[in-house]
Amino acid sequence: MKKITIRDIAKQAEVSISTVSFVINGKGEKMAISPTVIKKVQDVAQKLQYKPSMIASSLRTGKTRSIGLIVEDISNQFFADLARVIEDEAKNINYRVFYCSTGDDNERSEELVQSLLQANVEGFIITPTRNLEKTIGQLLKMQKPIVLIDRYFANQKVSHVVMDNYEASYSAVKFLIDKGRKNIAVVNNESGMIQMKLREKGYVEALKEEGIYNEKYTLHLDYHANEQSRVEAIINFFEKNKEIDAVLFSANYLGLAGLQAFRYLKYKIPDDISVISFDDHDSFKLHTPTISVIAQPIEDIAVKSIQLLMSQMTNFEEYKIEKILKKGTLIIRESV
Repeated sequence: MKKITIRDIAKQAEVSISTVSFVINGKGEKMAISPTVIKKVQDVAQKLQYKPSMIASSLRTGKTRSIGLIVEDISNQFFADLARVIEDEAKNINYRVFYCSTGDDNERSEELVQSLLQANVEGFIITPTRNLEKTIGQLLKMQKPIVLIDRYFANQKVSHVVMDNYEASYSAVKFLIDKGRKNIAVVNNESGMIQMKLREKGYVEALKEEGIYNEKYTLHLDYHANEQSRVEAIINFFEKNKEIDAVLFSANYLGLAGLQAFRYLKYKIPDDISVISFDDHDSFKLHTPTISVIAQPIEDIAVKSIQLLMSQMTNFEEYKIEKILKKGTLIIRESV
């Protein structure tokens, strides 16, 4: 199908190309073009389904109507679902989203930020890697609108939208205790990011309040380890601590590795062990038995992050930093 140009509109509307250009770019009245001609050009453009060139528009206005979204792993269902909602919200206000994954690699993160700057995106929504604080500081100095999601840096003055990870973990462990579980383990990664620290802190303090915290029931795994390595490490951990009767996985990919380990160990869930994992996943709903989860408020996080970003993009001088905590949801299924 032939691409419609302003020349085609001018020919059908029987006006000059410059007249069409002024009308399309909202300068019809300023250039003293009559309301009748403006409407005629607009009607023809709509009839021909004319779509203006994004590149031409950005060269003219300096605006690309685009947002850079940098997440940890777009293949992870949590980040994929989050990106989808952000993209839908951006589309509603006529913005495009360029999204990419860091793989929790700081060097890769810095490269992506620079690439998006070169693409002239108007704002950033970022799940930062552990050492990205300096780069984010540079963006702030450049007065680039930015919102952090899922995690943040405690001492940095930048808006963020995250789940209350401490409360979510604390509540989940208290639930397990109320169900009679006493030897409760946690499987976490070694990233050192604040959201993972808070999840572990909630776990520890919930157990300490009951006087049943046991340091040896904590397993830390290398974030960059492959799935098979994770499964083997979890098998070894539970073989050494057979008395464990419940476990909290701090991320869905850890929970999925744990389920494979329990299959190898021939554990019956929840008879032998109760299971709760952060971040819901389709596999948890399909597993037999179904797996209880702490679900993040994905839509709330996505919508609020867009709102905060738009506030900066439209009125940066008067914008005030906001640090938003959203409550997660403990979804109880058959694994407890």
